[in-house]
Amino acid sequence: MSQISHDETARTWLLRMRSSAYAFGLTEDGTALRHLHWGAHLPTSALGDMLATAQAGLGVWAERLTMSLDRSDEYVPWGGLRFDEPSLKADFADGTRGIEWAYAGQRIGRDGAVSTLEIDFADTSYDLLVTLYYRVYDDFDVLERWASLRHTGPAGAAPVVIRQAHSANWWMPARASWRLRYLHGGWGAETQLTSTTLGPGKVVLESRRGTTSHQLNPWFTLDPDGTAVEETGEVWSGELGWSGSWKIVFEQTPDGRVHASGGVNDFDWAHHLTPGADLVLPSFAALYTSGGFGAASREWHAWQRSHVLPAAGRLRPVLYNSWEATSFAVSVAGQSHLAGLAAQLGVECFVVDDGWFTGRTSDRAGLGDWSVDRAKFPDGLGPLISTVNELGMRFGLWVEPEMVNPDSSLYREHPDWVYHFAGRARTLRRNQLVLNLARPDVAAWVFAAMDRLLSENNIGFVKWDMNRPFAEPGWPGEPNAERLWVDHVRNLYGILDDLRTAHPDVEFESCCGGGGRVDLGILRRAEQVWTSDNTDAWDRVRIQEGFGQAYTPQAMAAWVTDSPNFLTGRELPLSFRFHVAMAGALGIGGDLPRWSAEEMASAAGLVSVYKEIRPVVQQGRLFRVASVATDGIGAHCYVAPDGSSAVVLAWWGPEQCGGGAARSGGAARSVRLAGLDPEAAYLDAVSRQRYPGAVLLRDGLRLTAADAGSGFGSALVRLVRIQPGVH
Repeated sequence: MSQISHDETARTWLLRMRSSAYAFGLTEDGTALRHLHWGAHLPTSALGDMLATAQAGLGVWAERLTMSLDRSDEYVPWGGLRFDEPSLKADFADGTRGIEWAYAGQRIGRDGAVSTLEIDFADTSYDLLVTLYYRVYDDFDVLERWASLRHTGPAGAAPVVIRQAHSANWWMPARASWRLRYLHGGWGAETQLTSTTLGPGKVVLESRRGTTSHQLNPWFTLDPDGTAVEETGEVWSGELGWSGSWKIVFEQTPDGRVHASGGVNDFDWAHHLTPGADLVLPSFAALYTSGGFGAASREWHAWQRSHVLPAAGRLRPVLYNSWEATSFAVSVAGQSHLAGLAAQLGVECFVVDDGWFTGRTSDRAGLGDWSVDRAKFPDGLGPLISTVNELGMRFGLWVEPEMVNPDSSLYREHPDWVYHFAGRARTLRRNQLVLNLARPDVAAWVFAAMDRLLSENNIGFVKWDMNRPFAEPGWPGEPNAERLWVDHVRNLYGILDDLRTAHPDVEFESCCGGGGRVDLGILRRAEQVWTSDNTDAWDRVRIQEGFGQAYTPQAMAAWVTDSPNFLTGRELPLSFRFHVAMAGALGIGGDLPRWSAEEMASAAGLVSVYKEIRPVVQQGRLFRVASVATDGIGAHCYVAPDGSSAVVLAWWGPEQCGGGAARSGGAARSVRLAGLDPEAAYLDAVSRQRYPGAVLLRDGLRLTAADAGSGFGSALVRLVRIQPGVH
C-alpha cells in the first residue's frame, strides 16, 4: 500500500510506493522544499540527517565558482541567484519579475487506492498561491506530480502574468554520468528510440506545434552511466500528460547535479491570471525501477490500464476502417458491401472514414460542415448503421472537429474562427486551417456539432483526427492571445470529457495525422491512439517497439493493410502483416473486395486466433526479448497477469532490408524468452510440444516462419503453463 507521511518536527515528507520511495524536506527558513531521495526504500529516520546535509549547500568555494545559489529544490521559482532551469516565472503589475515565497501549509488525503499530498507556497508580497501536488498509487511505483497557480487578490486587482510554469522538477541522485533515452521521429516514422549522454548544459525536448507532435514524444528514461539493459539496471522514467506544445529540459548544473523540468512550453506563451482564477498545470508522472527498461515499460503499461485509460478493463475490438478501400468515394452500397466482407473476417467494429459529410469529395472542401452528405446517404447514416449492426458489428465514424476548409459553409460564415494574424496570410496545410478552439464560442460549437451527430446516430466508435499543426497562432482582439496554446488543449479535453459523459458507450480513438497526439493527457480520454499513418508492417515493427517503451499495447491501434503497401511499396506476406498488427489493438484497413478467397479465409483464421490471444496481448506483461535495432529480429513475449499462459510474437526480415542493423533472413529463428516460471513446463497450444520453462529462459524457443517466401519471417506461438509433473 502506498503511504505519504509527514514529520512536522523534522520538516520532512516521505512518499512510499510499492518498491520505491521519494522524499524531500522544508528548509529552516520555510522558503524551499529540498529534494532528498528518489529510489529504493529508505527508513524515515534517515530523512532528518539528509535534510541537514542538503541545507548545508555547496560550500563557499563551490558557490563562488558557480556564482549561483542553485539547489536541488522540488520546484524552482525564478529570482535571486538562481540560474538553473526555473519551474515558475511570473510578472507582477508593478514591474516586479521575481518570486519570493514561503511555506503556507500542507494536506494529505486518500481516495481508495490513491494518496495525494498538497503543499502550499504563498508569495510573500503579492497575491499568488502555488500548490504542489504529489500523488501515489497502491501497488505501483508511479509518482504523479503537478502544480496549480491561484491569484488570491481582490476582484479588480491586476492580473499576474505567468511566463513559465512547469508541472514538476525531477532531481536525479549523484552519479558520474547519465544516459538519456527518448522517442523522436516524424510523420510515418514516429516513436523511434534514440539515446544520448548528458553533459554540462541542457538538452531540450519540445513541441511548438500545438500538439504532442510526431517529431518528439514527452517520455524519457535516464539511467546512470548508461549501464541499464532490458531486464536489469536502475532506470528513472518520466511521462508528461499534455496534448499541446510542451517542453522538457534536462540539465546538468555546474556543480554536476542533473534534473529534468517540464510542462507547458513557454515559447510564445503567457497566461494572465486574474483574481480568483486558477491555472492547473498538466500531470507529469515518473517512476523508478531497478529492473531495467523492461520493468519500467511494464510499470507504465499496468499503471495506464489501472489509472489512465477509460474503461481499460474492456478489451479493444477488432475494427475495420474503410479509408484505404474507398478514400472519399463513400456510399451506402459501397460501405455496406465492405461491412459484409469485414463481418466475414470476424470484425467487431466497422468504421467509415473521411468522405461521409456534406461537400467532402476531396480534402479541399467540407471540413466544418458536419452533416451527412445526402447525395451519398439519401436517408442519412441510419440504413448503413442498421446494416452494420445486423452483421454483429458496432458502427464507427471518422471526424476532424478542430479543422475547417476555407471551402465550407462554416468558414464562409465565421472566417474569424481560425487562428490568424490580422494582415498576414493564412497558411494552409492539407487545404485546411485550425479552428481557434481556445475561443469559448468555438468550443461550444464543436461540442454541439459532435453531440448532435452522436445523439442522432447509433455510433459506438469515433476516430477523432487532427491533420495539421498550428500556424499563425493569432487571436485578433484578444489581449492575452498567447494563452491560446493552453486553452485550446484545455477546451479539447473539456469537449471530450463532456461527450464521454453524454455518450458513455462511445469509444474514442485519437489520431493526429498518424501518431502526432500520443500522451497521457489524451489517453485519459481515448481508449486507443492511431500509432502512425505508415502501415508498412516492417516499418511498424520499429515504430511499435518505440511506442511500447512508453505506452500500453492495449492503446496501440495497428492495422493490416494491402500489399504492396501504399506508402513504401513493400510487399509482405499476409501472415507477417497480421502478426505485426496483433502486437496491439488489431485493425484491418485493406481493400477487401480485392482480397482473394484464400486471403479472406486466412485473414478470418488469424482474426480468430487474435481474439484468443487478445487478453494476454492487451492486458498481460510485455517482455521485449529481441529488438530489430540490435538483434536482427523483433520478438515480444506477453505473459498473462496470472502467469497461466504466454504469447510469443516475432518478426524478422532479409539482410539489408533497411533500418537498423543488417538482418539475416531464413525460415527459422530462436529467441530466449522472459517472464516465464522456470519451475513450470509450457505446452505449445498448436503443436502440443512440451517445453521446460527453464529451457525456454536459458536456451530459447525455436521459431518457424509462417511464410518466409519473401525473406520476411514472422511467428506466433501460444504457450500454456503446466505445473511440474503434469503432462
